[in-house]
Amino acid sequence: MERSLAFLLLCLGLLPQGRGRGLEVDPPEPEVAVAVGESRQLSCYLACPSRWASSVQWRGLDTSLGAVQSAAGSSVLSVVNASLSAAGTRVCVGSCGNLTFQRTVRLLVYAFPDELSVSPTALVPGQDQTVVCTAHNITPLDPDSLSFSLLLGNQELEGAQALGWEVEPQEDEDPLFHVTERWLLPPLGALALHHLHCQATMRLPGLELSRRRAIPEPPTTTAPEPPTSTTPEPSTTTAPEPPTSTTPEQGSVPVPCHPEILWPSTTATAEREATWELSCKVACGPPGVAVHWTQAPGGLAAYEQREVGAQAWLTVRQAEHAPRGWFQCRVDPGGEVTSLYVDLRSTPGPGDVQPSAALWTGTLVLGLLLLAFLAYRLRKHCRSLG
Repeated sequence: MERSLAFLLLCLGLLPQGRGRGLEVDPPEPEVAVAVGESRQLSCYLACPSRWASSVQWRGLDTSLGAVQSAAGSSVLSVVNASLSAAGTRVCVGSCGNLTFQRTVRLLVYAFPDELSVSPTALVPGQDQTVVCTAHNITPLDPDSLSFSLLLGNQELEGAQALGWEVEPQEDEDPLFHVTERWLLPPLGALALHHLHCQATMRLPGLELSRRRAIPEPPTTTAPEPPTSTTPEPSTTTAPEPPTSTTPEQGSVPVPCHPEILWPSTTATAEREATWELSCKVACGPPGVAVHWTQAPGGLAAYEQREVGAQAWLTVRQAEHAPRGWFQCRVDPGGEVTSLYVDLRSTPGPGDVQPSAALWTGTLVLGLLLLAFLAYRLRKHCRSLG
């Protein structure tokens, strides 16, 4: 009986077809990246017909699974203070009655601190010379993920010959590495050498980070000033002033300044589509403080970003993407972060009511046609017997 009901629901479009399509995972990407020491949540949801009980659970494959909180129809996996050993595949398994669904997510743990070093200490204009750039304490080493470039201003320097990588493992428990790239420079003028930078870039699913260091500028030589002869002025004896003692002010000790995430506000556009906006701001800090978004459900590329000094915004059309998950922003300098969990999928949008009414109307019409057909066949059968 349950299999017949499941087949009928599949025909009517009320139950997802195919293995794994009934499960909804946030973030939806098959690979999710998290930095060493940071935290990440993976959420799994399954909606079943009202008469069927739903069960959802995360499982690990030869990995440390992490903290799991499961409820009816949902399961949330939290990876806190991620280490390199936390990398691996996680599996979400859900069931509706006798139907089973499965989704896999590969967790990538990376290390890419802002630790670049360059040499030599100074370049000489007009000569062929070698530039060395080293990124420290990084992983992974996949050439598709890590790349180096030599920039003149904001453009890649033409004529520089890359001499290849040198990889040195770090002497520590974690498998981190020091990666060095070398370039043979063409002869450059003094003006060009003042705008030369080394850049290392890490590209992972839903993430792209860059670190940049300026190549030391060539020393400037100035002619010494001629000595000036002065006649000594007659000395006057004055009583020395008493020394003044100063005490440090309370404000001399920097106080951590935490950013604040404000709940999104929804507005209607000219196309009658709902949009929402999430903002992160910091109310204190030194001059030049800046706020950046570092995490969002589905990746930051799915959102429109704006950053103006001590405040940053994320904007998206609700018709295109109704987010559910953790948002995180950071303030620089200082590195203080804050997170907020947002679930906008439970709030119906302007176009959600009409598709639901159309679905039930179509189902009702289909049921009436089926009953009419059965009644016609039964009447015809009875007449043939009479």
